Amino acid sequence: MKHSIFKLSLLGSSILLTACVTSSPTGRNQVLLFDGSEMATLGANSFEELKKQETINQDPKVNTYVQCVSKQITDTLGKQPDFDEWEVVVFDSDQINAFALPGGKIGVYTGLLAVAKNQDQLATVIGHEIAHVQANHSNERLSSSEITGYGTSAVQTVIGSTEYSEVGMAALGLGVQYGITMPYGRAQESEADIVGLQLMNDAGFNPEQSVELWKNMAIASGGSEPMEFLSTHPSNTTRINDLEDELKNLTKSTRTAPSCTL
Repeated sequence: MKHSIFKLSLLGSSILLTACVTSSPTGRNQVLLFDGSEMATLGANSFEELKKQETINQDPKVNTYVQCVSKQITDTLGKQPDFDEWEVVVFDSDQINAFALPGGKIGVYTGLLAVAKNQDQLATVIGHEIAHVQANHSNERLSSSEITGYGTSAVQTVIGSTEYSEVGMAALGLGVQYGITMPYGRAQESEADIVGLQLMNDAGFNPEQSVELWKNMAIASGGSEPMEFLSTHPSNTTRINDLEDELKNLTKSTRTAPSCTL
């Protein structure tokens, strides 16, 4: 038994030695096993599958509005190393949600537009989702899964394949929508809140509206959100408090956002 445990320990150590140990945008340690091009392929393939399975919104006004807000944020990021341009798609769904994937893919569900009351609140959500990508959260999640499984490769089953994969979707933080218990964790969600706030501020949107957005989210949940210690996500109250603290130290950007209207 001791010999088996020792062998597993050595195997786990060898995986860690080949990993990239780095710091997230907020200084949190991360272990990343996969390079950016692999994650971009995973994101692009998963996005193509989503477009086949979801209903894509065709309303020009809605699409122009979402594109306007998204582009203002992505333009501040400059050229990305693993893809050429961002792709934004609006999906017809009552889900109050959005996501961004490695490879420059952004999806926004029309249900979100009833809760994000203005362009600044929509920018809060889109900034948060892009922050997941910028902070390599998908890579971190998939790397953690690999290390825990001592090398049982999940990524090879989804990278280079166009087949719909629960493993791939879960690693990309899409688990909540698809009934998989692998959404982003609380540390990553809190980090995306802070980095997303910085992104939407840098783009010229009003950062104070981030607090209003989460107040709206709390109302939309109808008080039905689980107790925080039972959830992988911070509570709405925690998010609001953390954002209010961050706003005290945030220098407002001199950039002016365009008037994106719906």
